[in-house]
Amino acid sequence: MATPGQLAAALAGAQPGDVISVEDGTYDGNWAASTPGTAEAPIWLCGGLGAQLTNDGHQGSYALHLDGASYWHLYGFTATWAQKGVVVDDSHHVTIEGLTVYDLGDEGIHLRSNTTDSTVIGNEIFSTGHRRDKFGEGVYIGSAQANWSALTGGQPDRSDRNTVIGNVIHSTTAEPIDVKEGTTNGLVADNQLDAASLTEDGGDSCADIKGNDWLISGNTCTGSTYDGYQTHRNKLTKLGLGDWGFRAEFTGNTATLAPGATGLGFRIHDAAYVSAIVRCNNTVVGGTGFANVPCTP
Repeated sequence: MATPGQLAAALAGAQPGDVISVEDGTYDGNWAASTPGTAEAPIWLCGGLGAQLTNDGHQGSYALHLDGASYWHLYGFTATWAQKGVVVDDSHHVTIEGLTVYDLGDEGIHLRSNTTDSTVIGNEIFSTGHRRDKFGEGVYIGSAQANWSALTGGQPDRSDRNTVIGNVIHSTTAEPIDVKEGTTNGLVADNQLDAASLTEDGGDSCADIKGNDWLISGNTCTGSTYDGYQTHRNKLTKLGLGDWGFRAEFTGNTATLAPGATGLGFRIHDAAYVSAIVRCNNTVVGGTGFANVPCTP
């Protein structure tokens, strides 16, 4: 695709098995897709670093929105100069690979509205939160309970079994990775997370895990002036919406906290109730301690 009009037509008319190749250039518009591919014939959207999808700057909208567009494979291009980078709603088996995502009003890559079985792999995400620093996460999985009424009919956002692996995330005003209540059985592995740009209103760790049964493995965290990794319990059982922030497992991660950091490598919220496992093979440098729970061999 060489022009915005051609790209718009290709996205609107995409069919299983299509490969949409975006040539170098800046494409400003409301880029969205809602046609699913299939397991046998996914839809590819690909381009080089110089192929830039934008949407009217930090006060605009999404650089790319997949809505009900399962079995898409996004590869190689740039998402920038928009309110949000790549947002995926109600989709399954989506792969977001090798993108450069930066200069955004809010978050970089967001899987939400019951998006499942998807992979965010090998992307570089940076320079987020220019509109609202508290919304400047790098990768955001699920949605906060306050937004379930708008996104998932008031029920938990079951953005389950998603994988965030091998990404480089830095210069974010909120957590490089934020996993919300309502999600289960995901993997966060082998990411390079730099929390040096977090603001007081934005965040206080490299990765914040509020879902259940997540595995956090082999990640590196640097630059945080508070904690390295956190879990947060959100008790919603009285509302019939479950109890969240349980059974995370942290293994083989490192946290190198900033000089003078006042936090811990691993902070387990409501530790007397939450059955998180922090393995002894994690490494913490700096801060005020390893964790607020005993490590598990």
